[in-house]
Amino acid sequence: MKISCIIIEDQVPAQKILQRYIADMGTIALKGTFNNAISALEFLKTTSVDVIFLDIHLPKISGINFLQILTPHPKIIFTTAFSEYAIQSYELDVVDYLLKPFSFERFVKAVSKIYPTPQPASAPMTTPPLKSTTTEEEEFIFVKDNNDYLKINTCDIQYIKSDGDYTKIFTVDKAYFVAYSLRYWNEQLPTKYFCQIHKSYIINIQFITRISGNQAFIADQALPIGRTFKDHFFTNYLKNPLK
Repeated sequence: MKISCIIIEDQVPAQKILQRYIADMGTIALKGTFNNAISALEFLKTTSVDVIFLDIHLPKISGINFLQILTPHPKIIFTTAFSEYAIQSYELDVVDYLLKPFSFERFVKAVSKIYPTPQPASAPMTTPPLKSTTTEEEEFIFVKDNNDYLKINTCDIQYIKSDGDYTKIFTVDKAYFVAYSLRYWNEQLPTKYFCQIHKSYIINIQFITRISGNQAFIADQALPIGRTFKDHFFTNYLKNPLK
């Protein structure tokens, strides 16, 4: 059974990209494309869908306001050229946040998060590709390095540093420079242990030796704690939040 969807996007080139990606997937049925939220609201009064590919900057009603009006709402994947709404979008419980321009591979990854929804309750959950989920202690991931895939145990990752569209992964043994964004790691790593503490850093809290002011230390390595991330980090990851 195909996933049903609509597109709400006011830019024709972006509409065409989404339409092509949807057609290439072969597992999604596109029920309509709308260039504003008002037309989409009218459509949704009589037709239900599984997912909406939703732009944020829309005429008359923004994508975020549309989402607040439409309750309850189907699964939402934001498609936008503006990264500053990422944190707010996750507070609205969206499936994913696609930052334009995004690749077909990134689109497929977002859509794969919807697959469990239409499956029967008795159907087994699909294991994400290239990721083992046996136990937290044994969990590992594979990252692509040129033509090879490198296996990294997540429990060995101390922290990850952003470098544009790339990231540098620091483990207990060595460092890896890979073509994955920090946002990708936020979506992949277990939130029980991994927390973004700065726009450029994700840290494994198991390796923190001390916190001093706005810095978290792994041995003698100091990592900055950004103002935007500080409250979330202290509230959710410290048993006795600093005052």
